[in-house]
Amino acid sequence: MPIKAASEKSKAKTPPASAASDAKAADHNQVDLDMVTRIRQEEFRHSQVMSIMSDLADGIGPRLTNSPNMRKANAWTRDTLTKFGLENAHLEPWGPFGRGWAYELSSVRMLSPDRAQLLALPKAWTPGTDGPVRGKVIRVKIKTKKDFDKYRGKLKAAILLFGDDREIKPHSAAELTRYSEKELDDIHQYEIPRERSDSALAERMRRTAFAKDLTKFLDEEKPLAVIEETRPPGDGGTIFVQGGGSYKKDEPIGPPFVVMSAEHFGRISRLLARKQDVEVEVNVKADFYDDDANGYNTVAEIPGTDLKDQIVMLGGHLDSWHGGTGATDNGAGCAVAMEAVRLLKTLGVKPRRTIRIALWSGEEEGLLGSRGYVKEHFAVRPEDPDEAKLPEFMRRLAGPLQLKPEQSKVSAYFNLDNGTGKIRGIHLQENAAVEPIFSKWMEPFQDLGMTTLTMRNTGGTDHLSFDAAGIPGFQFIQDEIEYDTRTHHSNLDVYERIQREDMMQASAIMASFIYNAAMRDEMLPRKPLPTPEPKREVPKEGDDSE
Repeated sequence: MPIKAASEKSKAKTPPASAASDAKAADHNQVDLDMVTRIRQEEFRHSQVMSIMSDLADGIGPRLTNSPNMRKANAWTRDTLTKFGLENAHLEPWGPFGRGWAYELSSVRMLSPDRAQLLALPKAWTPGTDGPVRGKVIRVKIKTKKDFDKYRGKLKAAILLFGDDREIKPHSAAELTRYSEKELDDIHQYEIPRERSDSALAERMRRTAFAKDLTKFLDEEKPLAVIEETRPPGDGGTIFVQGGGSYKKDEPIGPPFVVMSAEHFGRISRLLARKQDVEVEVNVKADFYDDDANGYNTVAEIPGTDLKDQIVMLGGHLDSWHGGTGATDNGAGCAVAMEAVRLLKTLGVKPRRTIRIALWSGEEEGLLGSRGYVKEHFAVRPEDPDEAKLPEFMRRLAGPLQLKPEQSKVSAYFNLDNGTGKIRGIHLQENAAVEPIFSKWMEPFQDLGMTTLTMRNTGGTDHLSFDAAGIPGFQFIQDEIEYDTRTHHSNLDVYERIQREDMMQASAIMASFIYNAAMRDEMLPRKPLPTPEPKREVPKEGDDSE
């Protein structure tokens, strides 16, 4: 399938080189096909990406920010990158985060009217039960603060079934999905961004405020535990589970809170609807960790040569949620990034620019690790004091960016964070000037399915931290596989869902893009700096309007 691009490919010229193979790397858009061949052969015949993947997912497991496993992952990635031959491998703090948390045990059993083991996992940053607790199940439906009065004084020592029922339907289509040619054509078409919705901000603020109010209410009422049904499309034993309590030490954490499989939740719900008493036992062992409030990123480098003061960056986020082992989100992206730099070191590449890999923490809580890194090294984002209570990623740009000297030295940052699927293209983030460059870089990978460039922005991951600081930041387009339907933030985010061939394809492409960016005469072109956003009215946190 031919490359889908928006303009003519620009002509090329040859750059200076720093090694025999590197001498063939040409300036501007020309691709060193000898190096591409060497990268492909090394990856497709001697790949280590799945070994890296297993070490992360199987050996270390889930990596909630500031948890003991996250600390293990930071140390292991630092030491492994050093073994690969990278230099200056270190852990870099990005600022205070808060408490660590991990669970060791989650057991939920129905005791009557039948005995049954039920599938449920605790929400992060909620407490354990301090041993098994047994209680009568009470169905609770609380949508706003106005509903508190219906239950006040009635919930103590009960186990709450929280939320609405939903219909579970048979699966009618294959869950493993790859982009069709038509879908890639659609992605290629630019979509004019919508205006930022004040109503969406108000709704987000309302939900955030209500969650805090609900936690406070439940703290006062003292139920034994709360059971919530997994969100759609979770079924068939898939549980989507994220955070519940607060990782900030001075905020309330509420009662033990577990998320249950849809089928088991439905059984309890139907029994209650038929006026049958249901008794459940919940046993959750969870611990908080307050030894170090800082979050850390893992950083390492392949030093450059004649342009060593300039930098090309790549990475993914090392942190995960706790239900699975963080394989597709985002152990896959980290394994690909690590494999990419291993390839370049194995091949003896002497890059002109310094290549820097960064594996972030705090991504799941709002891109905190990459934002902290960008703030420390590249640019400070002015803030409106009225928006200080908003999560950082929701705050508007209140004034001109305050740039630091290093900001001008970064050519680009490349990110991978959409699961295990193969790379099908790249989002240009509205940077038209890179289109002819990336178009040429993609040509050697058409046979592996990389064909699409789009001017569209894409969000939700760490390249946004760089884009917001005026640094070219890019996220690759990946096949969805079963990311949203099965693995994203779920108990099935495990090694078995990883696609070996896709990981190898992505590693070769990432290594090639990083190599090309490090070798060309010029840094990649930049968009204009982000302009300050207009003042807006921030909803009051206590607003509980429906």
